[in-house]
Amino acid sequence: MFGFHELDVDTLKQWLEKSEPLRLVDVRTPAEMSRGVISGAELLPLHLLPLKVSEFSPEQRIVFYCQSGARSAQACAFLTQHGFESVYNLRGGVSAWARMGYPLSPPPSDV
Repeated sequence: MFGFHELDVDTLKQWLEKSEPLRLVDVRTPAEMSRGVISGAELLPLHLLPLKVSEFSPEQRIVFYCQSGARSAQACAFLTQHGFESVYNLRGGVSAWARMGYPLSPPPSDV
């Protein structure tokens, strides 16, 4: 339907616990990220994705998330338009993650 996959928080949690190979990308703003991130995520505000697309590999499984899932869906659509196939949007974003009681980590100090 969208050209990318939707992922629920329980599946992402399982992937992270099993150390499944993936690249987890938080596309929120630095101010939003200061409230906490999913452990292991790299921080890349959505507006910078077009400048960094060359740093992504089409062979990687990439999971994007934001606050609610809307901006991360845009990130997924963007990479899909550039030929990426293993792109996942975290349904409900970090809000859904937190609602399930899953932990958030402090953001890196450079945010």
